[in-house]
Amino acid sequence: MRAVIQRVTEASCKVEGKITGAIESGFLVLLGIEDADGQEDLEWLAQKIVNMRIFSDENGLMNKSLSDIDGNILLVSQFTLFASTKKGNRPGFTRAARPEKAIPLYEAMIEKLDTLLLRKVETGIFGADMKISLVNDGPTTILIDTKTKE
Repeated sequence: MRAVIQRVTEASCKVEGKITGAIESGFLVLLGIEDADGQEDLEWLAQKIVNMRIFSDENGLMNKSLSDIDGNILLVSQFTLFASTKKGNRPGFTRAARPEKAIPLYEAMIEKLDTLLLRKVETGIFGADMKISLVNDGPTTILIDTKTKE
């Protein structure tokens, strides 16, 4: 799994002009799932997301997590995180998991984050044409890959 975590002061997702998820302070998480991903990747990544300390403390240092600031998550599926650009100029997406594999893992990630965060995670709609709006705070953007653990 790959995740792009963006620290935001606000973020929202629209599908066909209707808001499917919106948050104020917290993380916009773009989640890519590949065929090789499983429950171990999901567990590790969910813990990492919820416990990531990238919010400023009273000294301006990145020491606070989502729980510390009562923050929220907007989780959006994004298969393009597994784009291959090695050959030519048109990316290939063969590493991205097919919907029959990705949807159950995406839904399990929502449930896991709900449980760890102790509140409902806002979401996009898997496979939909989504319009994402955000105000990136910092800007602070972190890329995590469960296969390299960084």
